[in-house]
Amino acid sequence: MIYSTYIMKNLKTVINIAAVSMLISSVGCGSDKKQEDSAEEKGKTVVAAEPSKITEVTAEELTIRDFNHEVVSNGKAAGHNNADLYFPTGGDAVITSVYVKNGDHVIKGQKLATLDTYKLVKERESAATALAKAELDLQDALIGQGYDPDASSGIPADVMKLARLRSGYMEAEAALAKAEHEIEQATLTAPFSGVVANLSGKVFNRPDASKPFCSVIGDGMDVEFKIMEGELAVLQRGDKVQITPFSTGGVYSGRVSEINPQVDENGMVTLVASVDGGKGLYDGMNVKVSVQKSLGKQLVVPKTAVVLRTGRQVVFTLNEKGDKAMWNYVETGLENMGHYTITDGLEPGMKVITTGNVNLAHEAPVKVIKN
Repeated sequence: MIYSTYIMKNLKTVINIAAVSMLISSVGCGSDKKQEDSAEEKGKTVVAAEPSKITEVTAEELTIRDFNHEVVSNGKAAGHNNADLYFPTGGDAVITSVYVKNGDHVIKGQKLATLDTYKLVKERESAATALAKAELDLQDALIGQGYDPDASSGIPADVMKLARLRSGYMEAEAALAKAEHEIEQATLTAPFSGVVANLSGKVFNRPDASKPFCSVIGDGMDVEFKIMEGELAVLQRGDKVQITPFSTGGVYSGRVSEINPQVDENGMVTLVASVDGGKGLYDGMNVKVSVQKSLGKQLVVPKTAVVLRTGRQVVFTLNEKGDKAMWNYVETGLENMGHYTITDGLEPGMKVITTGNVNLAHEAPVKVIKN
């Protein structure tokens, strides 16, 4: 009986100890769970301050300032005026003179090449003779109807038209005009000022009617490029552009002159910029185009200040003492080569960490150094 009572007392003690242990464990787990939920909700990692882990950073005060939105694209240069020139008169005529070569600069109306005009001159002489004969026939027709050919103002219009037609005068007049035009066209001239390109004709050879004798690329240069349709909201005709050839370098300035009002299947819109001057640019040259547009006062941070954490954009700022990094989720708007606009998450006057922020965590100790 005494032995049974002793066992019962020990059993109660063991049960009480186990219950207390479970209670402590439950409290501990609940506390850990709350801490995990809180950390997950904030998305931030808090780092204890250790002198050996203090990160050196640079920082700047966040201010509202002028922001230039920049759109960068690739394009091709082309002459503002570009003409392929043919000899309209074919036949047996050969090229007698070529006055220019590829790369020569020419002015409007300057001779480029001529064809042999012997046959054309003879045709013009024949047409002139036919016209003279037709004029005599016209005079005879008018006299036969009782009119004075030298007093044409007194001849009714319908009578004069019929007499010109019956005498063959109208046909002969047209033949002479055609012959004179063909002689004129036997000399190829520049339709505008520019540079000669693709010249293929040679002296003593007949011009190949299937391809141009040469091309003239106008002095003014254009650049055609594409932008995303979402960027149309900040661009318009007249905006300034900068053009940089990939092969030769240098920077040319210009302005947007055309915006094609159609979006292609890739969501792109074609623009044309007229280049100021353009000397040194060649037709078909590949170039980089940069369009800059002032959007007025904006809250702006350097691109180096923005990092990604859990798939979201984060900017670290300094606390009031300036010795800890504070985690801030942000929303960015437009961008250029070096900066983002901030639409949410920061306020003017904050000290933004611009470098040394790659491996920072929330409340990590930092030391600000000079840029």
